[in-house]
Amino acid sequence: MINDAAIARMKNGVMVINTSRGALLDTLSIIEALKSGKIGYLGLDVYEEEEEIFFEDRSGLILSDDVFARLLTFPNVIITGHQAFFTREALLNIASMTIDNITRFENNQPLEKLIG
Repeated sequence: MINDAAIARMKNGVMVINTSRGALLDTLSIIEALKSGKIGYLGLDVYEEEEEIFFEDRSGLILSDDVFARLLTFPNVIITGHQAFFTREALLNIASMTIDNITRFENNQPLEKLIG
């Protein structure tokens, strides 16, 4: 977890890049470190509440996530929607697993690849 304690051990002006999980960061601690300059740059490919923000056009709606809105105010922060699943290989694997599970379900066979 990147929180106040972890940030305190970082060099001043550090660049933090998170492409893992949004919950890895204590976002409020990150914001304070950005304001103080302890974190010099932030790159996010994930955000804990990203489902409410990305993946459909919300350009005509008011942004209701105040924490995300605050992150957007920093000129040294870049945020992109997480796209790791959106590769040809990943989509083929998802389709293959789905078809396999449907076939197994129809044939009263145990499902080998459960998610959740």
